Amino acid sequence: MLDRYVRPLIDPPLNRMGRSLAQAGVSANAVTVIGLALGLAGAFAVLKEYYLCALGLMLASRLADGLDGAVARATRMTDFGGYFDIVADFAFYAAYPLAFVVADPAQNGVAGAALLGAFYINGASFLGFAILAAKRNMNTAVRGRKSWYHSGGLLEGTETIVFFVALCVFSSAFVPLAWGFAAACVVTAGARVAMAYDLVRDQG
Repeated sequence: MLDRYVRPLIDPPLNRMGRSLAQAGVSANAVTVIGLALGLAGAFAVLKEYYLCALGLMLASRLADGLDGAVARATRMTDFGGYFDIVADFAFYAAYPLAFVVADPAQNGVAGAALLGAFYINGASFLGFAILAAKRNMNTAVRGRKSWYHSGGLLEGTETIVFFVALCVFSSAFVPLAWGFAAACVVTAGARVAMAYDLVRDQG
């Protein structure tokens, strides 16, 4: 929901940094690997209850997630790069809730499982819509220039980063935060299903 407003602010500095990295010979896929490694290290910090460390690693990971696309735009965007980026993103999204669950399964287990299930449903709606969009040659640059179609919704990248920041800062409130975000994920997925139905209803 907020990405269309945030992207015009963050894309210019990201693109400048991306060009610098590209000129230094750093590939977009290498930046994706670094971002994933930072994100997984942050999840390990959650597991050890080093929440401020987890917050820093998470933010560094998300910076890398923005930079890999900037490097690709400065060099050459590839289908594999876009694919690898989304796989790394989903691995990151799974790692943090899982770390909270493993750290305290008695308290966080049910809410964490619900959150991971909601991520799964929301991710399926997101990727499924991208397939429909590709079949219809749809494209958009509202959320930045991507290698494939990124549909909008109640929850997008900006809201997800804010949520992960909240988990690190208010770690004792994981359960209500997880339930609330899980509910919002399901609403987002439902809205995308409605969008997909509207897109294909001409086919009966």
